[in-house]
Amino acid sequence: MPNAAAPLATRTLDLTVAGHPVPTPCAELGEGAPALLLPALSSISAREEMLPLAHELGGAYRCLVPDWPGFGAQPRARLPLNPASLNAFLDALLRAAPGPYALGVAAGHAAPYLAAAARRHPGAFARLVLVAPTWRGPLPTAMGPERAAWFGRIRRAVELPLLGEALYRINISPPIIGRMMRAHVYADPAHVTPAVIAAKHRITRQRRGRFGTAAFVTGGLDPVPSREAFLGLFGKGLPPVHVLRPDKAPRRSGAEMDALIATGHVTADSVPGALSAHEEFPQEVAAAIRAG
Repeated sequence: MPNAAAPLATRTLDLTVAGHPVPTPCAELGEGAPALLLPALSSISAREEMLPLAHELGGAYRCLVPDWPGFGAQPRARLPLNPASLNAFLDALLRAAPGPYALGVAAGHAAPYLAAAARRHPGAFARLVLVAPTWRGPLPTAMGPERAAWFGRIRRAVELPLLGEALYRINISPPIIGRMMRAHVYADPAHVTPAVIAAKHRITRQRRGRFGTAAFVTGGLDPVPSREAFLGLFGKGLPPVHVLRPDKAPRRSGAEMDALIATGHVTADSVPGALSAHEEFPQEVAAAIRAG
């Protein structure tokens, strides 16, 4: 049952990733078996997006919800933002907070990282739930691999000290955030309220915020280079994997989810929502987790 009154606490894990100190704030709430909940990677990613789901699960699970390095509603740590660093981050997290976890939940781009971590750390998770799993960033998804040469140029431009900050501010303005959320993040445009947009905008305004966005949007945080490699993460050697496929997922991202489901290496259920179903429809997602 949901535990709306579950007390919320915050702890900071002092991790070291790629030789860099990465203080990692984590939300903790709920009672019961340990669960690790990983937010999606995106321009508006923060642990807060997982808190509605954590509250729903809090009657049965003690949820740990970290921020990814380079993301979240706080100044960002300095470290190379690439798949090797994010894999190393999860390794460091699982050393500092080893569980074992009865449940691992990951949304969006976090899903393949969690699956890879579960393979590297046998016994760390009893089961995995992947909500709207993705592996390819927005520009590679929209533009295709034939334009890959442009992605690095765009990332480098956004990372420049003055021009990059100006480009970043233009592209994370409240109107653009609202348009993006209505297009593929939330399924119901009525849920994209001014308060939601303002909260997401605050996340993007954190110091060094443009680096995580530039890396994610251009495919610099894509954990694998192809669908074949994505599908190859699953199968023998993993705990049971349950995919929650949102019924309003964007066409191209939904096709990748369907390809994973079609392998037979995972079980699957449909849930309402789009790419942020865990945030927009936490009750329904929690019910699917409990039923699975």
